[in-house]
Amino acid sequence: KGLFAMNSTTTDANAHLLIERRGPALWLIINREARRNAISSDVLSGISRGLDIAEANSDIRCVVLTGAGRKAFCAGGDLQTSDPFVIDPLNPYVAAADLFRKAHRSTVPLVARVNGACFAGGMGLMAMCDLAVATETARFSLPEVRVGVFPAQVLSVLQHLLPRRALVEMCLTGEPISAVKAMELSLVNAVHVDVDVALEELMSRLLKGSPSAIKRGLYTLKKMERMSFEESAAFAESQIALFALTDDAKEGVKAFMDKRVPRWCAKGGDEDV
Repeated sequence: KGLFAMNSTTTDANAHLLIERRGPALWLIINREARRNAISSDVLSGISRGLDIAEANSDIRCVVLTGAGRKAFCAGGDLQTSDPFVIDPLNPYVAAADLFRKAHRSTVPLVARVNGACFAGGMGLMAMCDLAVATETARFSLPEVRVGVFPAQVLSVLQHLLPRRALVEMCLTGEPISAVKAMELSLVNAVHVDVDVALEELMSRLLKGSPSAIKRGLYTLKKMERMSFEESAAFAESQIALFALTDDAKEGVKAFMDKRVPRWCAKGGDEDV
């Protein structure tokens, strides 16, 4: 419906992670509804593959990450496995951390569609996204202390999104917050009884922007986040000239002078991935 008419599916219905092309967006759907869309290795590798597809296709304007059904976005790691916290001692890199790294490098906007419970590792998946919308019945929680661990890995993508007092309270008590509270804390961009209404409204505004400006803009923003003032000022000086050289910048200025809507060079179409 609307912006999100599906036109291709790249994974089978039994996969832990579905990849679907819906208009200008690539949807990544955690497909483990019976497990409250808990994270598995296939979920992580599927999301990683989806991000690669989005980066390789200039007509994909954004990636939507969500969970199957209506009860859960993602409940975190699958505690029903034999040892949910085991890692390979010979490999210093962990799959979830590698996914967070890839998301941080992405120049395609990532939008979390929080359709229900967003717990533990699910908070990490939501936080690694650039934007987030939620259903008003969604709950957000870091319950790790109640099973004897701590959300250390999630903090790498969550710590800069929340005020420190709120973050510490969530980490140390494990108590959930409501979607309304998440909105108050700027953890999400919009809350609505129908999460797809919020998503379509956000997407309609996102699609008005220049595709090249958004991609290079995300690159610039993410690079500047950890820089000092002098470093960020110098980096911005090097980037601003590149923005002006794009066809979209020339079209944007011409459209402004002509008092019309810009016709961007890459709008995002309905081609199969």
